[in-house]
Amino acid sequence: MSTIATPVKAADEVQSTTMKILVALCVSHMLNDTIQALVPSIYPLLKTKFVLSFAQIGLITFVFQCVASLLQPLVGRFTDRRPMPYSLPVGMSLTLCGLVLLALAPSYHIILLSAVLIGAGSSIFHPEASRLARLASGGKHGFAQSIFQVGGNFGSSLGPLLAAFIVMPRGQAHVLWFALLALIGIVVLTRVGRWYQQHLVDLKKSGRPATAIGANSISRKSLITALIVLAVLIFSKYFYLACLTSYYTFYLIDRFQLSAAQAQIYLFLFLFSVAAGTIIGGPVGDRYGRKLVIWISILGVAPFTILMPHVGLTFTAVLSVIIGVVLASAFSAILVYAQELLPGKVGLISGIFFGFAFGMAGIGSALLGWLADHTSIRYIFFLCSFLPLLGLFTAFLPNLNSGKSKT
Repeated sequence: MSTIATPVKAADEVQSTTMKILVALCVSHMLNDTIQALVPSIYPLLKTKFVLSFAQIGLITFVFQCVASLLQPLVGRFTDRRPMPYSLPVGMSLTLCGLVLLALAPSYHIILLSAVLIGAGSSIFHPEASRLARLASGGKHGFAQSIFQVGGNFGSSLGPLLAAFIVMPRGQAHVLWFALLALIGIVVLTRVGRWYQQHLVDLKKSGRPATAIGANSISRKSLITALIVLAVLIFSKYFYLACLTSYYTFYLIDRFQLSAAQAQIYLFLFLFSVAAGTIIGGPVGDRYGRKLVIWISILGVAPFTILMPHVGLTFTAVLSVIIGVVLASAFSAILVYAQELLPGKVGLISGIFFGFAFGMAGIGSALLGWLADHTSIRYIFFLCSFLPLLGLFTAFLPNLNSGKSKT
């Protein structure tokens, strides 16, 4: 009896430990992305205080996203070869520095510098945290990525809400309150780093590689096609999200004459729906296949995005929630699908896809800001509403053996 109970108890302890790591990664992702979401959330305040154009507003997002975009693949490739357990709290420390600089910035150029630091912190955090989520997944890779992603999306929804109640009524200097979140994140990620370091020691003792190596039976041509299609899908999702996260408040103010604080509440509803929908994609992908989730989450949202620019305030809010829930599941499914395309290169793939997503969001924000200056906020919302139709390219994705479904 004891010989049976001992391994069962050990397995339960391992499962409990890895679940704690996933929760810690979820919480730290929430803290990290709450801070990141703060930047676009206070754009109306910065626009008024520093007399900025929409193009200058878009450039702030562009700088932040592009720094993260360029650095993340490099960080992922480096840590694939040489894991760095304590890189996560270092990344959060850079974010803390950028946050303090943002609170005290006396000019537009210093705001851009703060965006660079926050982007650099993000570039260190995401690839390695995504790798850790996979290590702690127990084979449920989609579920683990969803737990990790829901923290980030929930944090993204909290940013505008906290900005509406803390920063917008009181001024730029009150951004300093968010430094407490960064400090908590540093503590949590230091503890995660200790687990990761011990995990690497255990793997070395057992003679197993730090990253599982596998192979797919698809051809090189199919692999390249799949990566191009995934890039198109990331483009469609994050260009559309750039429109909403950076300019939704301006759209609501312009079309429905809401105050900046009222518009932040509607932005919170949208971003909270993204957080709520994130948890769906991973488990569904584990059970029925990533490709099915990608189909539904990208193309399935198109009727709602196309309708939204033509309805009143109440239906705009309702449609934004539906869009957030449906669209949210896409990234976890795309990321795990890509990791299964190139097993053994988790850090590189995570870095590339997080980086590309950040880059598309940054470029999208800058281009849409420029276009809004030359047309109108309403026009860019109408134009972007057709982007989810690019989900039709999902038909060109090959079926992978790892999925339960051959959709």
